[in-house]
This record gives sequence, C-alpha cells and structure tokens, in this order.
Amino acid sequence: MIGFWQGLSLLLLAAAGFGCLYHIIAAQLVRSFAQRQPVPPSARPPVSVMKPLCGAEPGMAENLSSCVAQDYPDFQLVFGVAQPDDGALAEVAKLPTDRVEITTVVDPTPHGRNLKVGNLLNMWPHVRHDLIVIADSDIRVGPAYLDHVVAPFEDAKVGVVTCLYVGRPVEGLWSALGALGVNHGFLPSALVARAIGRKDGCFGATMAVRRGVLEHAGGLAALSDSLADDWVLGNLVRKQGLHIELAARPVDIMVHEDDFQTLLAHEIRWARTIAAVDRPSYQASLVTQPVALAMMAAAVGGGSMISLIGVVVACLSRLWAVRAQEAALGLPRAGLGLLGLREFLSFVVYVVASCGRTVIWRGRRFVVRRDGTLDLAEGSIP
Repeated sequence: MIGFWQGLSLLLLAAAGFGCLYHIIAAQLVRSFAQRQPVPPSARPPVSVMKPLCGAEPGMAENLSSCVAQDYPDFQLVFGVAQPDDGALAEVAKLPTDRVEITTVVDPTPHGRNLKVGNLLNMWPHVRHDLIVIADSDIRVGPAYLDHVVAPFEDAKVGVVTCLYVGRPVEGLWSALGALGVNHGFLPSALVARAIGRKDGCFGATMAVRRGVLEHAGGLAALSDSLADDWVLGNLVRKQGLHIELAARPVDIMVHEDDFQTLLAHEIRWARTIAAVDRPSYQASLVTQPVALAMMAAAVGGGSMISLIGVVVACLSRLWAVRAQEAALGLPRAGLGLLGLREFLSFVVYVVASCGRTVIWRGRRFVVRRDGTLDLAEGSIP
C-alpha cells in the first residue's frame, strides 16, 4: 500500500510531467509565432499614439525615437506627464518634429487610483484620430510597428489589437532575470492561452482600439480604478461581441531593474494582477513549473530513484524549451546558473503572489480587490 508521502510524491511527479509537456508545446507555439509572415494593411488610416510617461528611464531616448521613425504616412504622437519637472520631458524635446506631429501634455489632475490611466485621461482631449494606439514608454519598436498593429483591423470583428513583447535587459543581473521571466514565462504562456481558446489576453505594452469602440466601452474612465487596466479594456471590448487580436510581430520591452527588491515588487504586482482577474487559472499555473514540482516530489518522497529521475527530466525539458525559444526569438543563450536562479525566483513569486493582495506601485501601497480595482492601503499617501 502506498503511504501518504509516497502518494504525494507521485502526484507531484505527475504534475511535473504535465508541466514538461506544457513547455514542449509552448516552445513549438513560440516557433510558429516567430515564423508568421506579417500581412501589410490594404488601408493605412491616420493613427494617434498615446504614450504616458513617468520619469526618464534608461533607454528612453531610443525607445521614443523608434516610435517616431515609423514607415507610416499619417500618425500623431501624444506624450503625457503629470509634473513639469518630469525628466521624460527633456527626452521628448529632443525628438524631431519634421515627419510626425508631436503633442506634449503636462497635467497633474488626478483621475482614480490608476496613475497611468489618469495620465491618459489628461491626454485624451488632444487625441485627434479615430484609430488609437496606447503604448508604454519602455517599448522599442521597428519601423513597421504601426502597420503590424493596424493590419488586423481590416476584420470588422476585431475590437482591440495588442502586442506580445520580448524582454531586453538594459544592464545587470536583476534586469537579466526580469527579461528571462518575460521571454520564458509571459510570452509562451500567452500563446498557450490563445491556442486553447483563451483569447482574452490584452497586454498593456500596446493596445490599439477604435475611438467608437473605446467610447462605447465607457472610455478610459472605465479603467481608472483598475490595476489590470489592459485586461479590463479587453473585457469591455469583448462584451461588445468583438475580438482581441495579436499583432504579427512582438515589440521589445526594455527591462531595467535596479535591485532585487525592485524586481520582486514588480513581479509580485504583475502576478497579483493576474491573480486578481482570474485566481483559479493563476493557482493552476503552478503546473507550468515542473522543476519546482519535481524537486518537491523528491523532497517528500525521500529522494527515491523515480523522483530523482523526475528532477532530471524536468530540468532537461525546461532547458530544451528555453533554448528553443531563444533560437526562435533570436535571443542570446542564458547561462545555466541564471536559468536556475530564474526558476527559483518564479516559484517564490508564485507563492508570495498567491498569499496576499497588496502591491507596491510607484511608491504607493495598494490593496487589489477581487474585481481587480485598487484601494490605497492604510498609511499610504494619496
């Protein structure tokens, strides 16, 4: 008769086996996505690109310049900051204005708990066109970026176009760990979700929407108290019977983490955002960590031969998936030590994010409600 601990070990090994299969499938999906050939749009309507800014982050000059250098005939760039002494303004001032209309908004007026959305609301009166792209300041794009985003709108049933993103570390260990989490955690999982029919992923790095669709959803004000403003926008659009579509190419997101504390706070905020909008799926995502599951199986099983074999198989399958994704996305090969540290950190983030609802965002502490909206935590400065 199998004892409790032996039974638990076998159960964990079975979960690790599912995790290995998940990563093999995910790697194949990344390969297929990377091989997609973009279809250029037959029409290129005017576009307004909204970029909320907060501080002069590393690489900002190159990030903003890449948005200016679009091979697109008619687009407007609208930048917004809350304070006149924001360092991002100096970077915006350096941008050439001979080939694109640039509007800069400085407005501290608050709107709800989500500071990014509040910034967007202040920018909104200056948006001129009916096709709107909301893009984060830390993305770096190619000259066909707007073409890739506009093309899916030729299908009238598409309500939002969003972009996957590839992490590019700016410098240092912590940035490298953050980028690994994006490239071998977020990106593959988003593709797996779509492959199994979960097409509700809307990602804040880039969200494109028609003005009429956004206004019918309640406008930007409908997002002003939500931590997961991207998910809420996608959900409001889907309620109109419209779809969320992926652009043919991902964008680069420049990952800069000063220290371990900053990295951990960011990743816990992202994880608790996901858990807030879909906690059962988040908790089930433990199966995507086969190395941790196999090691737990070995621990509770007393280091049995089958559990140790399970650890080896989990490590090798995870490594194979990472190498396949690196090759597909044109990424440099990460060292084994760095990958091991990333696996450990991912498990820590999962456990911590599962055990609370508090997040730190731009120096303020919030509590995430079950509906994904934000409350200032006690003692936080409003």
